[in-house]
Amino acid sequence: MRLEHVGIVVSDLEDGIAFFTALGMEVSGRARVGGETVDRIVGLQGIDAEIAMLKAPGDRGGLELVRFDSPGYEGDEEILPSNVPGIRHLAFQVDGLRDMVSRLTDVGAELVGEIVQYEDSYLLCYLRGPGGAIIELAEPLN
Repeated sequence: MRLEHVGIVVSDLEDGIAFFTALGMEVSGRARVGGETVDRIVGLQGIDAEIAMLKAPGDRGGLELVRFDSPGYEGDEEILPSNVPGIRHLAFQVDGLRDMVSRLTDVGAELVGEIVQYEDSYLLCYLRGPGGAIIELAEPLN
């Protein structure tokens, strides 16, 4: 078994692509999806969406960014905090964490907390990325 991809729904696909390419990922494909088959898989009706697949260099799995043009989302767009049950964050190991934070804030990311050294092992931080996703950056210290 291996992880195929993680999906993130975004309201602006181009902003999502800008964020993850600034992180160092590469777009591996884009497509428009919809129709009965997609409706049956996702459990919604009348899907019309655009997706972008992104991969980190050397990785097999990746990210799927999805922007739904229909059906529209009618719920509360509250940004959930880090302690709500469910998938709350994705973590990426990076070199030069502070420079990476600067690049990501330049494309709209916001720090959730602070950049902190965790014991003698990592420099860590949480950022709020596309679609409200929490992205953890981890720079090994040794």
